[in-house]
Amino acid sequence: MASTPNTANNTATAIITSPIFLTNESLHSILAHNSLIQHFHTSLPTTSSTLHTPIRQSYDLSQSSSLLLMPSWSSTPSLPYIGVKLVTYFPQNSALNLPGIHASYVLFSSTTGQTLASMDGTVLTLYRTSCVSGLASKILARNDSKVLVMVGAGALAPHLIKAHLAARPSLQKVIIWNRTVKKASDLAEKLKKECIGNDGVCFESNGNLEEIIGLGDIVSCATNADAPLVKGEKLKQGAHLDMVGSFKETMRECDDEAIRRGRVFVDNEAALVEAGELVGAFERGVTKKEDVGFLVELIKGEQVGRKNSEEITVFKSVGSAVVDLLAAQLVYESCIKDK
Repeated sequence: MASTPNTANNTATAIITSPIFLTNESLHSILAHNSLIQHFHTSLPTTSSTLHTPIRQSYDLSQSSSLLLMPSWSSTPSLPYIGVKLVTYFPQNSALNLPGIHASYVLFSSTTGQTLASMDGTVLTLYRTSCVSGLASKILARNDSKVLVMVGAGALAPHLIKAHLAARPSLQKVIIWNRTVKKASDLAEKLKKECIGNDGVCFESNGNLEEIIGLGDIVSCATNADAPLVKGEKLKQGAHLDMVGSFKETMRECDDEAIRRGRVFVDNEAALVEAGELVGAFERGVTKKEDVGFLVELIKGEQVGRKNSEEITVFKSVGSAVVDLLAAQLVYESCIKDK
């Protein structure tokens, strides 16, 4: 199923006779948004074409809850791994003050099949999702971006904020909106205390979404919205819109006008059939599939990114097992290097 790994990787995997279990604390100590963005930037162009990544399997457990299986494995000696993520999606958990997404990730050797590591897939997902958005922001957002508007204040929001700050150190202000106003203000206060980003970054919350959308040089969305929150007419010229919340045709974080005004890029082909913002726009003739660009093409220079300071860019991410595997690779190899 996979090639024989090189000597270095073979030795590394052979040393580990028992699987490593990585706690949440271990993941937080190993992963950093800036280093993972860089890892994706350098690894995606060379590995994306050599990874076997079936379309993720999604099973409806109820009208609102789902089970997802996301496997990926490598056919190159430099990446001798098999990875599988198991994800449960229970959006109603917010009423119980619990995360809506839970996940586990298991990494295997593609040479021997042995289990190498298991880790919290939820934490891994938070880092990899936010860093994919950070990478897109690094390529597509304006160099002089000053204001980040964060739509949503769930578990992913602080990671997205940190990833955008890492990708765009010019950012000076972060404005957070959430349906529950207190969640937005609490997150702003938490980030102030953490002193993330460059010195002098201002964190605040605002309950009027329509008022603040037009302030954003970067607008990042991580919600479960099924009706558009971001109205395209409100986006300022030169804005970069980043959306990671929807992964079903019934979910939408922006309206057709945002898609019409922007040049659209996605993280992978699954977005063309899973993202409600795009599926609906295709059906209504707002844009065409062939007009949508891909992140890997941007990294390779096969697609032109931002053409001028007035252009609106849109990045839609639905996630993929490819970036799961690359993130798990970075975690695992960092861990065994320190042993």
